[in-house]
Amino acid sequence: MTLPESPAYASYPSLVDRTVFVTGGADGIGAAIVEQFARQGSKVGFADINAVKAAETLERCRALEPRHLPRFYEVDLVDVDATQEAIRQAQLDLGGVAVLVNNAASDDRHTWQEMTAEYWDDRLNTNLRHYFFAIQAVAPDMIAAQDGSIVNIGSSSYMMQEDFFPGYAIAKSGVEGITRTLARTFGPDNVRVNTVLPGWVATERQLTKWWSEEGEAGTLSDQALKRRIVPAEFAQMVLFLAADDGAACTAQEFLVDGGRR
Repeated sequence: MTLPESPAYASYPSLVDRTVFVTGGADGIGAAIVEQFARQGSKVGFADINAVKAAETLERCRALEPRHLPRFYEVDLVDVDATQEAIRQAQLDLGGVAVLVNNAASDDRHTWQEMTAEYWDDRLNTNLRHYFFAIQAVAPDMIAAQDGSIVNIGSSSYMMQEDFFPGYAIAKSGVEGITRTLARTFGPDNVRVNTVLPGWVATERQLTKWWSEEGEAGTLSDQALKRRIVPAEFAQMVLFLAADDGAACTAQEFLVDGGRR
């Protein structure tokens, strides 16, 4: 079973002209999030280290003839200073950031036996640390506006007890700590913080690097929905939480995994 070619996704009037910043927006889930916000008429800035994939994403967005063409900021998100500078530039280019989507991550496979202290730091820096510092950069705008939505992209991997990338799974479990802690911190200023967790989403990276017939069969066996989950539909939960429609949701985690967990 597959999705129809052109699903009739919702339009959110509150997202028109709203400034959104997405980390890791060049490809995969992040690119789908960028494209879906562009479809809504949002002003989108996205940061990534992969300029080639970012150019492809911009071309797909341009073909949509959006109200605002997204802006790309080339940055290594492991570099905290560079990440915060990219956000400051987006604030100058696009206006105060009303929505932050913390998405950038890397699920490279590794075992606990081969883990070194250096690789441990790399996994946490790549998959967790920049989430906090991106929030630190956008929060003043949101507090001043007394409104904002922060959406952290987690992973169901630690819930599923998947053991083929311990550094990644452990870092992703920390995303929920950021969400729940800062939702309480920013709640009095009407700034919401939520986590959206993908299951197995059929991105180009997943299909190219990790897919196997046996693995997909196992995933579909675990899922209630017997089909692949695609990036564009995962992005719909992010849109809802960014829009005024999700205004009462904070400190929550939302699984988009086809009923696998």
